[in-house]
Amino acid sequence: MGRKKRKYPRHKRRRNHPTLIGTLRVEGNGTAVVSTQEGSFTVARKGLREAMSGDTVAISLIHTHVGQALAVVQSVVERATKTFLARYEKAGPLGVLVPLDTRLRHDFFIVPEDTSAERYHVQEDDVVEGRILEYPTRLNSGTATIERRIGAAEDLDMGIEGILASYDLPHEFPERVLQAAEKLADDTTEATQEPDRKDLREVTFVTIDPLHARDFDDAIFGRMRENGGYEVLVAIADVTHYVKWDSPIDLEARRRTCSVYLADRVIPMLPEKLSNDLCSLMPNTPRLAMAVKLELDAHGHVRSAEPTKAVITSKARLNYDEVDEFLAGERPAEKLNCRPEYVDTVAESLRVLHHVAEKRAVIRAQRGALDFPSREARVQLDQDGHPTGVLIRSKTPATSLVEEAMLLANETVARLLAGIEAPAAFRVHPQPTQKDLKELVPIFTELGLLKGHKQIDAFCSGQPEAQARILKEAEKTPNTYLVSTLLLRAQSRAIYLPHNEGHYALGTSAYCHFTSPIRRYADDTVHRALKAYLAHKRNIREQHAIAAVLPQLCADCSSQERVADAAACDSEEVKMAELYAAHIGEVFPGIIDGCKRFGVFVMLNQTCAEGMIPVRSLGEEYFEYDEKHMRLIGRETGTIYQIGQPIMVEVAACDTLRGRIEFRRAKQPHIRIKGYNRG
Repeated sequence: MGRKKRKYPRHKRRRNHPTLIGTLRVEGNGTAVVSTQEGSFTVARKGLREAMSGDTVAISLIHTHVGQALAVVQSVVERATKTFLARYEKAGPLGVLVPLDTRLRHDFFIVPEDTSAERYHVQEDDVVEGRILEYPTRLNSGTATIERRIGAAEDLDMGIEGILASYDLPHEFPERVLQAAEKLADDTTEATQEPDRKDLREVTFVTIDPLHARDFDDAIFGRMRENGGYEVLVAIADVTHYVKWDSPIDLEARRRTCSVYLADRVIPMLPEKLSNDLCSLMPNTPRLAMAVKLELDAHGHVRSAEPTKAVITSKARLNYDEVDEFLAGERPAEKLNCRPEYVDTVAESLRVLHHVAEKRAVIRAQRGALDFPSREARVQLDQDGHPTGVLIRSKTPATSLVEEAMLLANETVARLLAGIEAPAAFRVHPQPTQKDLKELVPIFTELGLLKGHKQIDAFCSGQPEAQARILKEAEKTPNTYLVSTLLLRAQSRAIYLPHNEGHYALGTSAYCHFTSPIRRYADDTVHRALKAYLAHKRNIREQHAIAAVLPQLCADCSSQERVADAAACDSEEVKMAELYAAHIGEVFPGIIDGCKRFGVFVMLNQTCAEGMIPVRSLGEEYFEYDEKHMRLIGRETGTIYQIGQPIMVEVAACDTLRGRIEFRRAKQPHIRIKGYNRG
């Protein structure tokens, strides 16, 4: 199939435009973005040149005929990648290192005189750690040498090892941190005597988490008030009681900023002594907490809020499935996982919290909050780490019950801290850019979700009501999850800032993360600020120290959150590729959820597994890319591949090291994958 050479399509350069400096980020689908102080810019086709993901680059801007600014890399200011994991291949007298990290778009050669492959007994297709000797230029390929052999490509978890190395994720805690954790006392008696800590051990708190959760950092309780309103208590593990500012544990937590949840393991922010023991709100065990007592009227509006230090005892460790069954009337209260003496109170609390969640969802919708329908696909593993199937979870009454309670607590604390301008990490979500929303107009118009200039203008201007209407309309179609995914991709990324700027998607003027201090350091800054407020700012020195480093802390939390999310996603893709490697040649139904010049991205209906049909596999004819509508069109037959189109695909190949599934177009009857389960 021939390729027609094209320069930047319909681009014209703006003369004398200043050079901008920023950080390059390359996505697995080939999209590249440069983030600068002036904003983020998509890299033009062929504008990446010799730059690699993570590099600090100098860019110039070119503009399309519709005024879109695209980046072209002019030079690399600073290299980010020094070493990388790769698959070793032979190419005549040369060795080739193919990076496992798909964001690194260049292969590296090993020159004939380099003996590192022989020295480390490396065989073809082995996984190795490479060190870059010469970076690629516009004229020459890069060169590298082998630092060590990791293992054979077919070894289990080799793909996960590649992710650990690619994202530089920590493997173990330093000894000084583990020693400091072991010295922490697990007796809460002394802390319970603190005059400003309320004893809430008689309150019937419960935790509600996934079935196999190990750390429990939030507990909730609800009851009706005599005036027809509601009382809700949210208790969160008091991590900062144990993790003192500037202590070895605190400094390590600051370095990590969050826990990382991979498909087969968790890399925690805090040592296990804290995350799974002292700070875990286990049932029938006294635990220190930060609590918020909320009084709501009959419509769910907050009338008063009282934060406090507390000691609590959770009365039950419940999971989402049993709570859903109880709320649906499929499980009697007596079958809930709690002691008989607590059954009636726990059951009534769950009913109250369910009613509150329904009312709070209505309130958020009325103020313009966006509710994205979502499906979470998790590859199920056996005890040896082999994939056995896929569990898909959607939002349920039980997850909504917990989510609304957490949103309520986070928003309440944020409003309080914003009002006193406390030094804390606020969760800020900017409005999506007009450019990102405009790109969806052709697709949503094709799907019948945007009709006429009035709707299009409202949507492109970022009116949350317009996006909420599209999500609501999509619920009536088979494309509800596709539309939700596309809208999510168009949203600006939420970040942490040392000051409050509101949260667009939640439709609130103030928001922070308060409810997960075991796994997010940003929450710990909020806890410290809240304690300072409750103590009437007695610890001024610590607050000044926090304020001094807070801007960098927020930046670190934001950037590391992106790393954690990407690593988690990559690990699921690796395990999904391992799962489908046993299904080569089998046929499944899917939907096109993305189009690029080089191929079509397909999400399978049954498991949400994603893969790509390379353009070479679409047929013999030449396919032109319609950038405006994000679709491929066959030049001879007019065959169209576009987002939202159902398609039957055959599994053609699986790269278990990179977590990539390749499809080809198929017309045979499809089959269901074994081990598929909807949760």
